[in-house]
Amino acid sequence: MTENLRIPQHARTVLISGASIAGPSLAYWLSRYGYAVTVVEKAPKLREGGFAVDFRGDAHRTVLERMGMWEEIHRRQTHMGVQSFVDEAGAEQVSVPAEFMSGDVEIFRGELSKILYERTRNSVEYIFGDSITSLEETADEVRVTFERTAPRSYDLVVGADGLHSHVRRLAFGDESLFLRHLGHYVAGYDVPNDLGLDRTARWLNAPGRGVSVNNYDGDPARAGVSMVFASPELTYDRRDIAAQKRILAEQYAGLGWEVPRLLKGLEETEELYFDAIAQVRMDRWSKGRVVLLGDAGYGATMGGMGTGLAVVCAYVLAGELATQRDHRAAFAGYEAEIREFVMGCQKTAEGAGGFLAPPTEKKIRTRNFTYRMLTSKVMSGILAKLTVKAANNIKLKDYPAQLASVRAAA
Repeated sequence: MTENLRIPQHARTVLISGASIAGPSLAYWLSRYGYAVTVVEKAPKLREGGFAVDFRGDAHRTVLERMGMWEEIHRRQTHMGVQSFVDEAGAEQVSVPAEFMSGDVEIFRGELSKILYERTRNSVEYIFGDSITSLEETADEVRVTFERTAPRSYDLVVGADGLHSHVRRLAFGDESLFLRHLGHYVAGYDVPNDLGLDRTARWLNAPGRGVSVNNYDGDPARAGVSMVFASPELTYDRRDIAAQKRILAEQYAGLGWEVPRLLKGLEETEELYFDAIAQVRMDRWSKGRVVLLGDAGYGATMGGMGTGLAVVCAYVLAGELATQRDHRAAFAGYEAEIREFVMGCQKTAEGAGGFLAPPTEKKIRTRNFTYRMLTSKVMSGILAKLTVKAANNIKLKDYPAQLASVRAAA
């Protein structure tokens, strides 16, 4: 684990909104650099479950190793295997290896969140079941009010609260100014594992629609359903699960294979994830003493390696804050260091919807043919390079080493 690198003159106060992945990753580093960190999370406790997330390439691995988490993530990984694309009769059309979908290592978001919390709970203050209601910046601090906690003041505030960031809205404006719809929606929920899957997945496609059934965690009784469909931007209440179920039922009516059974499971489920596939696009990620991290500033719903991006960018933000003369220089350094990296990951994510739900039968066949070629023995090296190109597009500074040198010279 990284040595504690406390530097007294940097003992400032930082409030981070969001206790998923980006926020606790930043809290990990800042607490070791001498900052007094508070993380506020609107959920009453850590969020469990969620989609599986993956890490791939040297940049992801380097940061996770410097955090002392690489081996622990491997111990808790999904061990996901081959994923197959089938037709409406259930016949396999093409399969892709685990590393294409699952990277170097894959873990449930909830498990990763637990690891981060375990490593920060003794050095970071966590406030669950609360959220920020207002931000008032002065020359020297940010005055913050909360729904439940008494008002406080902090030197800096970080929005790490996801694609629909509340901090971003308070500091930068309504999300409609920044959220770019990419023409697809995604949904996820659990059903009984009637197919008897064992750490494998099967995908069915029809034009503009994709649906998968997977078993990631080895629980023989449970399977996860993922749905991706093409659609113009929809108007719906994000809190109205019944309305979201109706949308999905209409989109997938009439499909064969296991879809009727999956729609029956949709009716019965009490927990449903439903959102647009979208990206946050902003010219800058800081304003005064407020800065955005991860999905809040440059997220993509899927396909942009958002978890690895968040962990790497948290490392950079903390390092810049610890090594720069003030927060303005640090924020400028953070944005300069990650801009190209972020843009590359977002570009990769733009094709996620079309990959998972090709718009025509011809494009479904073309995609399947492409993966047959790329997964052949001759072309496997090209496939490996494609999966890590964007993830490796950053040269990381060794901030811990820089600070250790400063401490030794003091």
